[in-house]
Amino acid sequence: MTGWLALAAAGLMEIVWTLGLKYSDGFTRLGPNLVAAVAIPLSFIFLGLSLKSVPFGIAYAIWAGIGAAGAVTAGMLLFEEPVDAVRIVCLVLIVAGMMGLKLAGSY
Repeated sequence: MTGWLALAAAGLMEIVWTLGLKYSDGFTRLGPNLVAAVAIPLSFIFLGLSLKSVPFGIAYAIWAGIGAAGAVTAGMLLFEEPVDAVRIVCLVLIVAGMMGLKLAGSY
């Protein structure tokens, strides 16, 4: 697995565990709790694997960005959180920042 693929998987696991926490209804539902309990260590494992080849600062920023942008997007799509121009611009800025970090280096 390449470092970038591992980093993408780590970011996706970030989204999965935050959704698991949301659906756990305050840790009262077993299934979503188990999803979160599995996704959290997987996120760290994949992040650790990515650090073999992706620089630390860039890996962390992209990992956090995928999780943040994914959680905001999931909130809008699944939980009827507001969708407005400011939120969309901020999401675009997060994605642009991640792309800029990737493109700025020759990794």
